[in-house]
Amino acid sequence: MPIPGSGLAKGLAVTLRTMTKRSHTAQYPEVQPELPPRSRGVIGLFEENCTVCMLCARECPDWCIYIDSHKETVPAAAPGGRERSRNVLDRFAIDFSLCMYCGICIEVCPFDALFWSPEFEYAETDIHELTHERDKLREWMWTVPAPPALDPAAEEPKEIAAARKAVEKAEAAAAAQAAAAAPAPAPATDADPGTGPGTAGPGASGPGGGTPDTPAGGPA
Repeated sequence: MPIPGSGLAKGLAVTLRTMTKRSHTAQYPEVQPELPPRSRGVIGLFEENCTVCMLCARECPDWCIYIDSHKETVPAAAPGGRERSRNVLDRFAIDFSLCMYCGICIEVCPFDALFWSPEFEYAETDIHELTHERDKLREWMWTVPAPPALDPAAEEPKEIAAARKAVEKAEAAAAAQAAAAAPAPAPATDADPGTGPGTAGPGASGPGGGTPDTPAGGPA
């Protein structure tokens, strides 16, 4: 059973400890605060990865993401091929007056087009100006910190392994092509050491010479 008045005593102890400490005032905006590296400030957009799949807008619980797009026809890559259509992003905006910073849009994006940025200085005097378009979201993308390093004992990501294998395969193919295109070495043309100039083979005859069994000059 707790002692009567113990809670009051603990509260007064905290108050007394705080009274003995000197207060500290952060001189903002002259001195910027030290934020954690993965702070949830605003959402940055990497436009090149966006395929206009609309998953982020559909999953947003506040419906604060606005996306407009149109379709374009892509000509066939090879003669006789079929034309294809693709979505082209026209507008990507986020209303930060409605956003509750849950991060669902970043988690559901299948192509890594949305990232958390630690930027927080985007206050406006008019609430309607808190809807930031894709140009501003792209500027915030370059303030996104790099991801933390992987554990040295962790398994290599599948994406990196696939990219590395593709590079090794391309290098091997290039080396094989270079080896096939290299000229073949010329065949050796060394003369027979027994038939070279100035040497007589077995049974050869010449001036002042004879066969090994017959002396020079013939029989007497």
